[in-house]
Amino acid sequence: MAYKYDYLIAGSGLYGSVFAERARAAGKKCIVVEKRNHIAGSLYTQEQEGIQVHCYGPHIFHTNNRDVWTYVNRFALFNHFINCPIANYKGQIFNLPFNMNTFNRMWGVVSPEEARAEIRRQRGDYDFENPRNLEEMALKLVGRDIYEKLIRGYTEKQWGRPCSELPPSIIKRLPVRFTYDNNYYEAEYQGIPKGGYTAMIQRMLEGIEIQQETDYLADKKPLDALAEYIVYTGPIDAYFGYCLGPLEYRSLRFETETLDQENFQGNAVVNYTDRETPFTRMIEHKHFEFGTQEKTVISREYSNEWQPGVDPYYPIGDEKNLTRYAAYRELADRERRVKFCGRLGTYRYYDMDQIVEQALRDS
Repeated sequence: MAYKYDYLIAGSGLYGSVFAERARAAGKKCIVVEKRNHIAGSLYTQEQEGIQVHCYGPHIFHTNNRDVWTYVNRFALFNHFINCPIANYKGQIFNLPFNMNTFNRMWGVVSPEEARAEIRRQRGDYDFENPRNLEEMALKLVGRDIYEKLIRGYTEKQWGRPCSELPPSIIKRLPVRFTYDNNYYEAEYQGIPKGGYTAMIQRMLEGIEIQQETDYLADKKPLDALAEYIVYTGPIDAYFGYCLGPLEYRSLRFETETLDQENFQGNAVVNYTDRETPFTRMIEHKHFEFGTQEKTVISREYSNEWQPGVDPYYPIGDEKNLTRYAAYRELADRERRVKFCGRLGTYRYYDMDQIVEQALRDS
C-alpha cells in the first residue's frame, strides 16, 4: 500500500512537534493532526495586554542536558528566568524550595546546624526508615511544622486525597536545602522562550502540514490510511476506547483575569498552602518575562478530579492505575504501526527536557 505520508503525528505538543521536526529533517514526510484549535498542546501561550499568558499553567524549561538545551535554542531565544516560587500560608510568606530562608522564617534559626537540629527534634518518632506514604516521608524530611503549613494542605488540594494515601515518591520532587538558594531547580540551564512557547512550536513545525480541530480518534480509520506509521501522544486508554476502564488523572482549571495595575503579587508563582483557600496557586504571567506593562494578567489554578471531556494533567500512579496501565501497554505493544509516547501515551509525568530527549532519541 502506498501511503501519502511517512508519519502521522497525533498531537502538536512538545513530543509531537520535536518528533515531526526531526523526522522532516531526516527527509520524512509528516502530517500533524491536532484536536484543539491551536498548536503547542499544554505549552500554548497567548498574548494578552502584551503579556504571554501560559494558558494551561506555567512551564519553565530547565535541564542539565546540554544537547537538549542546544536543540530548543534553535527555535527560540530563552531568557534567564529563574523559578523562585513562594508559599502563602494564611498570609505568611515562605520561600520554596525549602531552604534556610524557609527555616529562618518558620523557626528563627540562622545556621544549617540549627535548622537540622530543629528538624531532628520535630521528627521525633516520625523518623521512619522506610516511609510508607507521603505524610511519613514529609515528616522525615522536614518535620511537623513545615509539613502542616507548607505541604499538607497544598498537596491534598492538588491530589484530592489525604497525604497518608499518597505515595512517598511525590514529595521527592520538592528539594530541601540547607543553603539560602531560592532557585527551585538544580539545573544548569533554565529559562522561558522570549515571545512564548507557541512561537517556538511554530518554528519547529515550519514546512510541516498541520490539521487543527481534527480529532484523531474520531477519524481514526481515514487518518490511519494516510501514513505508514502513527505517532500517538494522546491518552493510551482513550486509544483503546477505555476497554479496561479509564486511567485516573488530576485535572486543572484556570480562572484568568486582567487587572488594571502594574504588579499584583510581585512574583510569577505563589502557592497557597492552606487547605481553606480553594485554589492551589496564583500565576502572574508578566513576571516570566520581566514585563513592565501597565496592566497585569493573573491566573488562579484549581485542581480537580479528571472526567471524560476534561484535559488530563497528572497521572495518579498508584498500584491500581499502574496495573491497569500495564494491561493497556500490552495492548499497545501489539499495535505494530503505532508508537505511544509522551506523558499521556505512557501514563507518566515528565519534565519538558525529558520529553525533548525522548523525542530526539525516538525520531
